[in-house]
Amino acid sequence: MPPGLHRPAADLGAFDAAAEDARLLAPYLWDPVAAGTLARTRPQPGERVLDACCGTGPSALPAARAVGDHGRVDAVDLSRPAASIALREAERSRGVHPQLRVHVADVTSWQPDGYDLVQCVLGVFFLPDPEAGTEHLVRRARPGGRVAVTVWRTGALRTAGQALLDAVADVRGEPAAVPSASGVAERLGHAEALTGWFTERGAVDVVVTEVPHAVRAEPVPLWSLVLGSGFRGLLAGLSPADVDRVRERYLAAITGGAPLDATSLVALGRRRDQPDSDTASTAVTTRAPAGANAAHGARST
Repeated sequence: MPPGLHRPAADLGAFDAAAEDARLLAPYLWDPVAAGTLARTRPQPGERVLDACCGTGPSALPAARAVGDHGRVDAVDLSRPAASIALREAERSRGVHPQLRVHVADVTSWQPDGYDLVQCVLGVFFLPDPEAGTEHLVRRARPGGRVAVTVWRTGALRTAGQALLDAVADVRGEPAAVPSASGVAERLGHAEALTGWFTERGAVDVVVTEVPHAVRAEPVPLWSLVLGSGFRGLLAGLSPADVDRVRERYLAAITGGAPLDATSLVALGRRRDQPDSDTASTAVTTRAPAGANAAHGARST
């Protein structure tokens, strides 16, 4: 997993600071990753949806548009700045209000249930206990309801992460402290592992889809990737002048190179129809068409 993109839930500072820049990064990363998830979860008119760890709303807003004014989407995130941006974007977007409700709350203690769809896009790593937190999310769905989690495929954005670590270490004059990635994050970058893990959390009939995506190796998307994601935490404590030096070194290392792999894995299953059901999950991996997100260009809190 790329260092910096999976940080403990208690460490919200980097994500609060990154909220505004996350919207600038959205067309290059967050929006296409969310679109890849919604192509699998397929929110329907009139459905109730829980969008967990919603961030600035890249998956919540299109879900709200899909369910229509007879449906409802509860978008939940601990970051107040990110949630505020999601609400602001909802107010600006046609076909989203009033069915989108944005909540600043801990989704691991969220009590409403009976949702037709529960989805968490690149968020399970933010939960203090990813296993218990994901089990709680699965239980928010109605019996038979759809549940989905999206994670990075192993190797995604690794080039950017390493280039940033090297640049920060060079400017600081000492090795950069690598944010500790969740052990779960390290394990779930492969379809088979994700299928088994999601099954253990209570989902059944799990199918994992690989969604290809790439970020152009150009200065604007590359630096937006740093400022608009958890990578931003690696800049903590640096002066503005030192941040500029990091930027120069980081961009020099990867600008003009191959597009950055940002492939995600979407695990879609459902909650058991009955609590004691022995229905087995289906360990199937599919691959979304490479052009599925072409409308977002050649390009994730």
